[in-house]
Amino acid sequence: MTPRADQAQAFLSTTDWGSVPVSPLAGDASNRKYFRLIRPNGHTAVLMDADPAKGEDVRPFLHVAAHLAQIGLSAPTCLAQDIPKGFLLLEDLGDALFARVVAKDPALETPLYEAATGALVTLHANAPASGLKPYDPAVMTAMAALAWRWYRSGALGADAARETAFTEAFKPLLDTYVRETPVMILRDYHAENLLWLPARQGPARAGQLDFQDAMLGHPAYDLVSLLQDARRDVSSDVAEAMVRHYCHQTNSNHSDFTTAYHLLGAQRNLRILGVFARLSLMAGKPHYIDLIPRVWAHLMHDLAHPALAPVAALIRADLPEPTPALLQRLKDLCGTVPAP
Repeated sequence: MTPRADQAQAFLSTTDWGSVPVSPLAGDASNRKYFRLIRPNGHTAVLMDADPAKGEDVRPFLHVAAHLAQIGLSAPTCLAQDIPKGFLLLEDLGDALFARVVAKDPALETPLYEAATGALVTLHANAPASGLKPYDPAVMTAMAALAWRWYRSGALGADAARETAFTEAFKPLLDTYVRETPVMILRDYHAENLLWLPARQGPARAGQLDFQDAMLGHPAYDLVSLLQDARRDVSSDVAEAMVRHYCHQTNSNHSDFTTAYHLLGAQRNLRILGVFARLSLMAGKPHYIDLIPRVWAHLMHDLAHPALAPVAALIRADLPEPTPALLQRLKDLCGTVPAP
């Protein structure tokens, strides 16, 4: 075994799961790893391996999970922990990811997305967890500029002047239209981070995963993440219905909310273009390039909103369409950019 595997086994040995077989689970874009432990009687648990030597920290996960549970949402209960070494033994919420459930039974799309939207209503109706940093217009603009730093750079070469022109045009729009009182946002709220728990009630049926990067931001942000999913196509009828449902449940002005929704959609999709390009160019993960066309389609949809008119032409001129040739170029450059 590797030294890290030895540490994991030493941690498990301090629990009553020490002799239980361990099998890997699918990970995510971070350095965290996950493993399932299965007892002979079928009882299971999940081991999170978040190595501090790779920049991981389990404390935000524990903090946010405790908050979500306190307000009645479903986050994995922590069964055991070794914070300095980055190991958590967690309740296993199962494998019924929204993406898998809807793929098997498309008729469940509406009830699943109603539960996920309801969970956001509950999240926003409660005071946020303590100590969260603001996801404000300055931060959002810098994150959106990753599309220039990585996607445009990989496709056409770097152009700092064009990136600056974008940030100077985009931030005033966020300052103008994204002014709601901040709420807690989970920031990676989509069909591969939500688990269907039909035995539970109401918004608790949407099991929460990957929420440790929570911040304070606009109420529309996580709804954009949910409905403009980079990994699956949410039907337009469901997306429109969920926006209406959220506005009705929260007494939000539909027109103002929709404007913010599309601005945040443009911001988020620009950020994702940059992140996915970076994951290929620097981290050697080319499969993220295959998701870019869907992200681009979301971006083009958002740019059609009148509020985006001051930046729409600039963005379309600066960022090349993800043609097959361009996507292949990004893949050919996979892993060639050293980490800073």
